[in-house]
Amino acid sequence: MLIRRAASLTSAAVNLHIRRFSTASLFQEADNPLQFTYLDGLPRPNPKHDETILAIAREVSGKSIATKERIAGRVPSIVFEAKDGQHGGNKRLISVHGNQIKKLVDHLGQSFFRSRTFDLEIRPEFGSNDIVEKVRVLSRKFSSVLVFVWSRWHDMATGFGKNGGSCGLESVNVIERHVNRLIKINLKLHLHAGTDAVLNVTFIRAPSDAWLKVDVPLVYRGDDVSPGLKKGSSLNIIKRTIKYLCPADIIPPYIDVDLSELDVGEKIVAGNLNVHPALKLLRPKDEVVVKIMGARISDQKKSK
Repeated sequence: MLIRRAASLTSAAVNLHIRRFSTASLFQEADNPLQFTYLDGLPRPNPKHDETILAIAREVSGKSIATKERIAGRVPSIVFEAKDGQHGGNKRLISVHGNQIKKLVDHLGQSFFRSRTFDLEIRPEFGSNDIVEKVRVLSRKFSSVLVFVWSRWHDMATGFGKNGGSCGLESVNVIERHVNRLIKINLKLHLHAGTDAVLNVTFIRAPSDAWLKVDVPLVYRGDDVSPGLKKGSSLNIIKRTIKYLCPADIIPPYIDVDLSELDVGEKIVAGNLNVHPALKLLRPKDEVVVKIMGARISDQKKSK
């Protein structure tokens, strides 16, 4: 990961007081933006995963519009300005290809998708060569339910339901209200062992001078040679991601967590993780990430 010269966050970037859950909380800016380059030996994004997300601009929002977009195979989305996101700064309504977002999420995984920046091209309509806006973005969040539920929506709205008739847009809106309620309380509908369908995505602009709060995925390696695990102890993974304040140009695709020398009773804490020096840890340094649990006494007796 990256640095051209030693750098630390300015006090303005670290101590900026903003609402914890606002869009602006994803963005902080240094007084004097620095240029960074990737450092050898630390993870960097794989170019083969680079992809431009295509979108079309839309003028209106609302549940009925969102429903029509989803029926057409598009995902209603929003792009916010990083600096003034909590006030809807430079907000643009867009729709993206459902298949493209699904492919990226399936390929990268949810955590890795949400910790990557992408080029976003906004056009008047799909197939047009005109570009309304091209910007680097970070996915702030997305909501999804099982494809089974989405297919029920589509069947009922288009007249291909079980009974062969359409239930009308009013009934579809009733279904959507119930599903939206489940999304707001962070539940998924486990009605079918199918693939998740993305219902909406929120993007935040990520210019080079931005500092973004990102939940970076942790990748655990070396468990096959860990001394503690070879002795029959168990691996207790406590964190799958960890939050950092990152320069937009060097958001790590993941963080390597080396388990190869971990013995019984030993642990790795957040402050021990090997990351780029420009990254600011937003969790306590002594927060446990992973540890090797000793075998229970009953298990030890059984082995004897």
